[in-house]
Amino acid sequence: MTLVEGSGAGSGALREGTGADAVGGLVPGRVARPADTRELGRVMAAAAREGLDVVARGGGTALDWGGPPRGLDLLVDTADLSWIEHIAGDLVVEVGAGTPVAELYDVLAAAGQRLSADPVRTGGTVGGMVATGVSGPRRLLTGALRDLVIGMTVVRADGVVARSGGRVVKNVAGYDLAKLHTGGLGTLGVIASVAFRLHPLPRALRVVTLPAPSVAHAERLLTALRQCTATPAAVELDWPPEGPGSLRVVLEGTPSGLGARVAEVAATADEEPEVADALPGGWGVLPAEGTLALVSVPPAESVRAAARVVELSVAAGAGARVSGSARAGALYASFPPGTGAAGVAAVLDGVRPVPGWTMTLLRAEPHVHAAGVDPWGEVPGLPLMRAVKDSLDPGHRLAPGRFAGGI
Repeated sequence: MTLVEGSGAGSGALREGTGADAVGGLVPGRVARPADTRELGRVMAAAAREGLDVVARGGGTALDWGGPPRGLDLLVDTADLSWIEHIAGDLVVEVGAGTPVAELYDVLAAAGQRLSADPVRTGGTVGGMVATGVSGPRRLLTGALRDLVIGMTVVRADGVVARSGGRVVKNVAGYDLAKLHTGGLGTLGVIASVAFRLHPLPRALRVVTLPAPSVAHAERLLTALRQCTATPAAVELDWPPEGPGSLRVVLEGTPSGLGARVAEVAATADEEPEVADALPGGWGVLPAEGTLALVSVPPAESVRAAARVVELSVAAGAGARVSGSARAGALYASFPPGTGAAGVAAVLDGVRPVPGWTMTLLRAEPHVHAAGVDPWGEVPGLPLMRAVKDSLDPGHRLAPGRFAGGI
């Protein structure tokens, strides 16, 4: 293997793969740890010359998302691509893909700013957060994660370093290319760095929890909330299999201005709601184990969809819990670890035929994949997705099989 010479990597940058590096049950022959973007380009160019199948790894918290790769010759560890350049006066930050998300948020908070995307995993990196593309509860006010990306540097399958967008919020050159890689699961290129637009930290915050003992009650609450002028940052639905659901409404602003807004939201409830001045522990974080699905529906049908998923899962012995943004129609169904493939498939088969509803397995346990359960269902625009893959990765060597349609 000539990857060492071709990459120009320094001592320790390339090593043999071990069982700890396995992805989808495949152990890579080599693991490369490039020191910077230029070296990442050399590694990818050498991999292209040798026709190697490549998977990128950040914090390793989402390697089981999407489908298992068909092949894995080289694992690219982005841990050394860790740096933060915060342009506080412009409310912009550029950050290396290997930077831990928690570190980025701490740096921004110290300057009174934030990236307005609630992390959905603990221990992840910025590159992994963008590659999975999943948005947390407060997407309602500031937009989804992809809306906060204003620039990106990506290394292509052939080793060419490509940059789109920039550090200026109004810079739209190459803007769609950056969005293309957001949620691409590393199948179109290896993310080296990302530029985000930021927001000031709110001076005060309130969380109003509204009990929702039935579907009809929850739908009445959502209708009333849509008519409010309170402008919530999040309206998070929680629908467990064992009992009544709830809606958590997050309000952000100034201490003097929140009182009236809290009162307006509280007035939608039949009883005095619980009000807290901080987000609950684990806010927005999805379960780290078990099978996890994204259910996308028209926002007006969020409650009905959540209840239907829970109903189907209980009938199948799966016992899924559903949570997510009711106002955005983006819900997450989490199945307990060890849930049988037949139970997961029964829920998928009950949800996917409903017009306007989709259900995608973001993460499936190995036995679910082994049983042949389709993670994606019908994918509109799949021919276009294949054309994009053919253009950016002609050899289909980047995380092959991880994305929809075996891309």
